[in-house]
Amino acid sequence: MSMRKAWNHFKTITQHKYLVMKGCFQVGLYRQGLLHDLSKYGPTEFLVGARYWQGDRSPNNAERETIGYSSAWLHHKGRNKHHYEYWLDYSTRNVEGSFMVPAPMPTRYVVEMFLDRIAACKVYHKAAYTDRDPLVYYQSSKTPPPLHKRTKHQLEFLLRMLAEYGEEKTLRYIRTKILRDPRSRR
Repeated sequence: MSMRKAWNHFKTITQHKYLVMKGCFQVGLYRQGLLHDLSKYGPTEFLVGARYWQGDRSPNNAERETIGYSSAWLHHKGRNKHHYEYWLDYSTRNVEGSFMVPAPMPTRYVVEMFLDRIAACKVYHKAAYTDRDPLVYYQSSKTPPPLHKRTKHQLEFLLRMLAEYGEEKTLRYIRTKILRDPRSRR
């Protein structure tokens, strides 16, 4: 790993963290904004990210392509509640054995996940970013992510609203409507 790649990775994750923090502050999620993705600065995630940094996509994908999985991602998803993978659990209801099922994400983490997707698209697409990019990226998945029905509805609603009405109106709606509901703070 070169110092240049380490520095560039640091700048990338810091820009991403800043954008998510800014969005979180705009909707009133101050604590989540401050704590967002802090695990990326620890050695388990940072050193891998710096080694595989390319600047136009997640280094976790490059690590996956090289060794078959991403050690940084496995560490990251278990420590950050804004990733739907954090909310996957085993169910014992299947007669043939157990299987993975999504638990509902609290609304405040769905909002952070939404803001995380915006920030990632802005960081990687740079000046070419549009408010449709997070929705297009979400829809481009070969298989739909295993989201709880309520979580899926909330995320897709926000992504479509962003694509249609833009960031300012969507964040205002989140702040004044979605996060005003006391259940969203759980």
